[in-house]
Amino acid sequence: MEKIKSGEELERLATMYRQAARKVTKRVLVCAGTGCVANGSLQVYAALREAIEEGGAIVDLDWLLEKEAPDNATRLDKTGCRGFCQLGPLVLVEPDDFMYVHVRPEDAREIIQESVVNNRCVDRLTYTAPGSDKHFDREEDIPFYKKQHRQTLGNCGHMNPEDIREYIARDGYQGLAQSLTQYSPLEVIEEVLKSGLRGLGGAGFPAGRKWQAVREAPGERKYVVCNGDEGDPGAFMDRSIMEGDPHKVLEGMIIAGYAVGAAEGYIYVRAEYPLAVERLHKAIGEAEEFGLLGDNILGTDFSFKLHINKGAGAFVCGESSALVASIEGKRGMPVPRPPRLAQRGLFGCPTLLNNVETFANIPYLMRKGAQAFASLGTATSFGTKAFALTGNVKNTGLIEVPMGTTLREVIFDIGGGIKGDLRFKAVQIGGPSGACLTAEHLDLPLDFDSLKNAGAMMGSGGLVVMDEGTCMVEVARFFMDFTQRESCGKCIPCREGTSRMLEILEGIVAGKGQEEDLALLEEIAHMVHDMSLCGLGKTAANPVLSTLRYFRDEYVAHVRDKRCPAGVCASLRRIVIEAEKCKGCSRCAKVCPVEAISGEIKKPFTIAEDVCIRCGACISQCPFGAIKEVS
Repeated sequence: MEKIKSGEELERLATMYRQAARKVTKRVLVCAGTGCVANGSLQVYAALREAIEEGGAIVDLDWLLEKEAPDNATRLDKTGCRGFCQLGPLVLVEPDDFMYVHVRPEDAREIIQESVVNNRCVDRLTYTAPGSDKHFDREEDIPFYKKQHRQTLGNCGHMNPEDIREYIARDGYQGLAQSLTQYSPLEVIEEVLKSGLRGLGGAGFPAGRKWQAVREAPGERKYVVCNGDEGDPGAFMDRSIMEGDPHKVLEGMIIAGYAVGAAEGYIYVRAEYPLAVERLHKAIGEAEEFGLLGDNILGTDFSFKLHINKGAGAFVCGESSALVASIEGKRGMPVPRPPRLAQRGLFGCPTLLNNVETFANIPYLMRKGAQAFASLGTATSFGTKAFALTGNVKNTGLIEVPMGTTLREVIFDIGGGIKGDLRFKAVQIGGPSGACLTAEHLDLPLDFDSLKNAGAMMGSGGLVVMDEGTCMVEVARFFMDFTQRESCGKCIPCREGTSRMLEILEGIVAGKGQEEDLALLEEIAHMVHDMSLCGLGKTAANPVLSTLRYFRDEYVAHVRDKRCPAGVCASLRRIVIEAEKCKGCSRCAKVCPVEAISGEIKKPFTIAEDVCIRCGACISQCPFGAIKEVS
């Protein structure tokens, strides 16, 4: 491949690739994101290939660029994540846009015969809403997708992420071409400033101001770094973008390099994302081959090189200074600031750090302009935001909505409501550093400022939905356990404070808590927030503070009444014998390992609660169903 020398040549190639793609009438797309691959989508892909070859021919883009496609030709491609992960493997047949869910290899022949040959939909493989018999043939009709605006995720699921030509055909690298030929570096930064784009990795700092600071910082050598660490439990937005549209991330980073005056960049990806790493490596190689990365990009005097650095999975390396230390080969630990990365970052040079989703917004922003980007969202939070919707909700997966969309719309319209039609209780937003919001916040707009005012934060975009059967004290304990284990241990407030908070929470869920523990827990939480060295430590107490604020009655029940209202905490459950059902057979007493059960034959037996270890052996042995566990 001869390197592309100009924006005009890039546009000519894009037109050529689009025209070649239109030569076939049918295209079958198989989701090959991590979730669908885990569910067997590669086996589905192989079965579809075999089924197509039996009655026709498979053609790829190379074929279509050189010759006409025969009448019975079909394109078969793997894609990135389509978002509706719980229904995988997913298969889309274009141009009819028939979407099939839970596809198995044995379904391949029917899909090809009906949808490719006969132009008919296979109804049994389409999505059916929970509790309904209604089938949704097409993706755009499914409620999960209807209220979404998939701008950043627009290519994911609709193209082969391992072929740069497909990205170019979908206007890929046009934003870069326009930036290099129509804007000066300062004008690019001005466009980002006007767009109102804020960092989508958690803090929401205005991206343009960060770019401006790096541009103005003294120093000949500067770096651009992409944070793809994504350590929050349940979060997979960045992973899906890197897997499904890697060139979009590269393009955003190259534009950033041009704007701030950097000639080199690093993508920091957690090693647990092998598919993302593989596709990023391939994308970098393709971009270099096409002259879109490396020396004299698009025939200009701007050069930029990219490297991939794999992290070892330390949550703290999502913090900026710890991430930079890790790239440098040091132990990933935060350092006091200032100076900030914009002044002294990677290898002591001014460094621009944004997360994957932020960089992925740049190509659209520069291609369409700041005004088009800012047309979505709220007065202070512009554009869209991707969320990983998980937990006790009917529809889980990866979603993207305009800033300002309410929690109610996300949970009940897109998510379909609570599993089992139970009552909504809370949603944890922002991961371990986030907070729990309640039913009173369902109409809260999802934007930076509204969440901050509610005591929460956007975070990277994790949304864990909880129903009435969730114990909020246990939720706080779970996240504190994660944070305590992931603390780097450098500063005493975080190292010791999180350990002490976890100790108190474990005592409460074990039935050993006292009322005075609540005041102590809150005091330590505020201390950790106020005195920790880095942003991760400062937000570590958020789940505790938010659950104490909104669910204090549950804490009180645990410590005062020794009762878990949700019936979750095993240590606070009681095992009782219902006297009217007990026949006095003594089988329960015989199997009790601590001799907590006593009584006379043919009379109701009793359990000494202070001795009982709640092992449940007696429940399984009672032939009359007289023994049960109560909260």
